[in-house]
Amino acid sequence: MERISLFSCPMDVATMDETVDWIADRASKRQFTQHVVVNVAKLVNMRSDAKLAESVRGCDLINIDGMGVVWAARLLGHPVKERVAGADLFERLVGVSADMGFPVFFLGGTETVVERTAAVLTGRYPGLKVAGFHHGYFWEDEQKMVEEIRASGARLLFVAITSPKKEIFIERWGDRLGVDFVMGVGGTFDIVAGAVRRAPEWMQSAGLEWLFRVIQEPRRMWRRYLVTNSKFAVMLVKARIAAALR
Repeated sequence: MERISLFSCPMDVATMDETVDWIADRASKRQFTQHVVVNVAKLVNMRSDAKLAESVRGCDLINIDGMGVVWAARLLGHPVKERVAGADLFERLVGVSADMGFPVFFLGGTETVVERTAAVLTGRYPGLKVAGFHHGYFWEDEQKMVEEIRASGARLLFVAITSPKKEIFIERWGDRLGVDFVMGVGGTFDIVAGAVRRAPEWMQSAGLEWLFRVIQEPRRMWRRYLVTNSKFAVMLVKARIAAALR
């Protein structure tokens, strides 16, 4: 699978269909795959968080989520065909799991949200086998949580915990989780459970998902996106100048 490097982060430029097929093939062969998506905020935070950067770079598959990163990559001359949004990939992989009989485990969110997520998805995909689910507040005994996941017989694990906690957790435990595939899905459980709304498709295509989140949670989100978006713009300008000088 072809990779590019953007701001010292290796990224796969596969399409959504290519990504799903690659993951399904590896899972069917019982080959462990650690997956992550990167967006503007994550690329910015990787510059100051060494553990996050190490966790991301150690993944087997790194997809580009967020139109800002797609546009930046194209501006720097990289052949990125499309974004692979984590929420959409999650939905596709749940469907594949139902079709192929792969048990799944949902980890993260509140107890109500993760329980609701499991219920919604088993209703949406009748063949889906949910090996287990657990809320995201288990930090006093991570090893016990890992043992529960391993004992469940799950083949795919989806972790809905905020960054950088989820990336570091996945990197720390890796194939000791006993699954064939693991990915962080951020706030996707909240969307599936109906706790929050996802931006409409036109805002996603226009790279305005961040604005939609700010509108929904202005006090919590405005500063985060102002800072990360501004830093990303500076990083892009510097990279563009460096490329021109070469």
